[in-house]
Amino acid sequence: MKRINKTNSHLAGFNSGASLGGKVSHYRNKQNIYTQGAPAYTLFYIQEGGVRLSTKTKHQASAVTAILGVHDFFGELCLAGYPLRMSTAVALTASSIRTIQKEKMLQMLRKKNKTSNSLVAYLLSSVKHYRDHVAHLLTSSAEKRLARVLLRLAHLHKRGPAVVEIPFLSHKVLAEMVGTTRPRVNLFMNRFRKQGYINYDGGLEVHQSLRKVLQGR
Repeated sequence: MKRINKTNSHLAGFNSGASLGGKVSHYRNKQNIYTQGAPAYTLFYIQEGGVRLSTKTKHQASAVTAILGVHDFFGELCLAGYPLRMSTAVALTASSIRTIQKEKMLQMLRKKNKTSNSLVAYLLSSVKHYRDHVAHLLTSSAEKRLARVLLRLAHLHKRGPAVVEIPFLSHKVLAEMVGTTRPRVNLFMNRFRKQGYINYDGGLEVHQSLRKVLQGR
């Protein structure tokens, strides 16, 4: 299974992430990094692998809110003064993740240099992506939402190679991300495969042609 490979235009310059300081920890596939409701004194930077964030509200099932890859931060809400984790973070595959103390990151942001500007740009971009995701959930069909999620996981939502392999996600997880049922995800995934938009082979191959679903074919 290949690692999730992401080139974030704002943060790719950090490379190993060493300039961020902190300690690098290694996580196994499906290992918890933190749980919703735990104290939030740190944030995290993904150097290798990927992370799934999920949130649970009272009387409702857990919902996947983000799938993150290399060069992504998570747990950054602590910078805004949130004392507790708002989600549960789980390693999506074997991952190397840098833990950064909240106070250290706030010091970096106050310096107003190239690094701090990149961090601010990344955080603002994250807010925009979240708002876009919510808008698509409200206005798009379940089939289009699934296509959009797969393209984003493969980083093909704008441009990129013809085919990208990502770690295989269960239909249950995809259903939680899309906001539909597992049987419907199974139906759409089979349809995408028959049309040559995706392929299963250990991992999940996503083809650039999947964008046709968003264009109404």
